[in-house]
Amino acid sequence: MTDFDSRAMRDACGSFATGVTVITTNSDEGDHGMTANAFMSVSLDPPLISISLDRNARMLGRIRASGRYAVNVLAEDMEALAWHFAGRHNPEMVGVLEQRDGLPVVPGAAAVFLTEVAQEVEAGDHTLFIGRVTGLSRRPDAAPLLFCSGKFHRLPS
Repeated sequence: MTDFDSRAMRDACGSFATGVTVITTNSDEGDHGMTANAFMSVSLDPPLISISLDRNARMLGRIRASGRYAVNVLAEDMEALAWHFAGRHNPEMVGVLEQRDGLPVVPGAAAVFLTEVAQEVEAGDHTLFIGRVTGLSRRPDAAPLLFCSGKFHRLPS
């Protein structure tokens, strides 16, 4: 039995500063993306990463159908893109994704990981997708976009 509610849990987790990613995949319906900060490295050998999706997220079924996803780590100047893929549709962002090895990716992202789903783990109200990294790229000069306590932030210059 817990003595706190889900809002208190969400707020406490929100105290942890994270990077911001856009998870992308494709399906018969086209390319899809969603903003997420639930991303982590799992293993270097073999190269594995993980994302966590709410069981009600439309992206869940799309990744299951595709068997692949990309994680695009956003650079500090990509806040508008983060909002677009978080559901605040911006007509200027339509068609922004480009193709890399058969997956849609964010051009100019600080880092991009291309994966094939290696494992799916049910965890409470979320599903973890562990992906085997099949390709990656990185912009060493790009500073990350950060998220903490419900707001976007940047590293000080």
